Amino acid sequence: MKKSPSKSKECTFNAEDSYVRMFLRGRPVTMHVPDQQKGTYSLDQKVALPDHKLKLQWVYGYRGRDCRSNLYLLPTGEIVYFNASVVVLYNTEEQQQRHYLGHNDDVKCLSVHPDMVTIATGQVAGNSKDGKLLAPHVRVWDSVSLNTLHVLGTGVFDRAVTCVAFSKSNGGTFLCAVDDANDHILSVWNWQKEKQLAEVKCSNDSVLAAVFHPMDTNLIVTCGKSHINFWTMEGNTLTKRQGLFEKHEKPKYVLCVAFAENGDAITGDSSGNLYIWAKGGTRISQVVSAAHEGGIFSVCVLKDGTMVSGGGKDRKVVLWDHDYRKKAMMEVGESFGPVRALAEGKPGELFVGTTKNAIIRAAFPDTLTPIVQGHTDELWGLDIHPTMEQFVTCSQDKQVHLWDAHSHQPLWSKTIEDPGRSAGFHPSGAVLAVGTMTGKWLVLDTDTRDLVSMHTDGNEIISNVKYSPDGNFLAVASHDNFVYIYAVTENGRKYSRVGKCTGHSSFVTHVDWSKNSQYLVTNSGDYEILFWEASSGKHVTNMDTVRNLEWATSTCTLSFNTFGIWPDGADGTDINAACRSHDGSLLASADDFGKVHLFSFPCSQPRAPSQEYSGHSSHVTNVAFLHDDSHLISTGGKDTSILQWVVA
Repeated sequence: MKKSPSKSKECTFNAEDSYVRMFLRGRPVTMHVPDQQKGTYSLDQKVALPDHKLKLQWVYGYRGRDCRSNLYLLPTGEIVYFNASVVVLYNTEEQQQRHYLGHNDDVKCLSVHPDMVTIATGQVAGNSKDGKLLAPHVRVWDSVSLNTLHVLGTGVFDRAVTCVAFSKSNGGTFLCAVDDANDHILSVWNWQKEKQLAEVKCSNDSVLAAVFHPMDTNLIVTCGKSHINFWTMEGNTLTKRQGLFEKHEKPKYVLCVAFAENGDAITGDSSGNLYIWAKGGTRISQVVSAAHEGGIFSVCVLKDGTMVSGGGKDRKVVLWDHDYRKKAMMEVGESFGPVRALAEGKPGELFVGTTKNAIIRAAFPDTLTPIVQGHTDELWGLDIHPTMEQFVTCSQDKQVHLWDAHSHQPLWSKTIEDPGRSAGFHPSGAVLAVGTMTGKWLVLDTDTRDLVSMHTDGNEIISNVKYSPDGNFLAVASHDNFVYIYAVTENGRKYSRVGKCTGHSSFVTHVDWSKNSQYLVTNSGDYEILFWEASSGKHVTNMDTVRNLEWATSTCTLSFNTFGIWPDGADGTDINAACRSHDGSLLASADDFGKVHLFSFPCSQPRAPSQEYSGHSSHVTNVAFLHDDSHLISTGGKDTSILQWVVA
């Protein structure tokens, strides 16, 4: 679908008054050319690609909030799981990650083949930049080489592949998958031939798990909302037998299924009961009632035949002996949330995935060490420590995390009262400001995480909090169309309001300070570029005052030095953030299609060429270079992920 020409009117350069004009959604955006480029600037100059590349080094977080059975240990010593559109292979001993990047939207399910090398992952339907639908599909790939071996079901699946599993007993020749369409179609594939063998309407209600019986290639067990079904495959037909609850309590949801050594099926349900279904049968042969308080989201049979179960409401991990008697128990801390997935690690060790997107290394009786942590709600707030390999993120989950970019762990986390939206370090690094969704903003001590100061300006989103380079001012930009300016004293501990920038007719999106800390420039939701005097908040209308200013940062997506990041026909919401490297040679941008772009700086030619990088699965909300430009950090909105890229 081509956008109408009025939106992508060509850029024009007015040499006489020395400005460039571009159009977004038919609105003119005027940018003034600095004097030193007046004589030489032309719209047709060729721009080189940047002389650096990005390589994904680290994915922070894990998708536990709405996925299950997505955590496994491989013989390489790596745990495998996913976040956004990346499948992560994380060697916890060596503190290294590898990444499978074959997917182009959210990964929702994962299965490891009996050979322990081949992996299948399923994804949702997505949208590409030109509005085309990206088909949901399953990718089968090699976890050693990271090569894609097969792609299944493009054009067959409707919405999202939410369950996938390899068969166990015939050498893993078959793969079953469940499509999250209205009828929750269960299909079986010969994955090596990429051929569908059978499909059947599974259930009108949600299906939460689908697995092959370990001893019977033709038996598949599915469970979900108020059902457990046993499917027999003969030729290309699947025949259903329903599990009978008879005199036992019928749960709202059967949440998970696993198999004992003798072939019995074991289910955990939303009422906290474990039901044992005798091998191949549809009847309950044994009950462990009230095994957990609240739902049981995961059951994992260990190599020695004992079993662990993971609870939702009670956050407990329970070890059971061969006769389903309780042997030991430990509780996951409240800050990590309910248990979502369990995987056996080295002997005596477990990995626990939680709904608050953490992965914990655990050992009975009571060892629980978080090894992966992340945000659980939309994420926009990001800033970089001025001198150290650290950065801060804050999200609508009300969490502020200060991260060590080297160890990839949070140095600390703090829960705040309101959903977070923006963050900014004081140039000393001693304090950081956090803006929220409600008009409140607060200042935290970066060492102790203590609250230093708290203020409210308006009652709308604080989209930006940014200190001046000399540390004497703080700009607080709001969705109420104003920027509030505070004088800052006592090394970031005292704040008094000195001005209010009034003039935007839409919400303020980006702010940059001049190097001399005397001026600021802002962008707004209706693509205005306005300049302000810091000490008073006065609107500067004389362009000669600001035309030649040097800017301490370049995060405004509309400016003479950054406008080349806008693609042809852009509608103004396509780019969420930009950031210049500290050495002034690179510019990164975050777009609405899950991509991070890298440009040469300055980026002042229309539609400048860029390198494009994938990994996020929804809008990328922010980008920032570490203080020494060694890495770039990017944040995903709905996917809540933080990606760390090496600048090579």
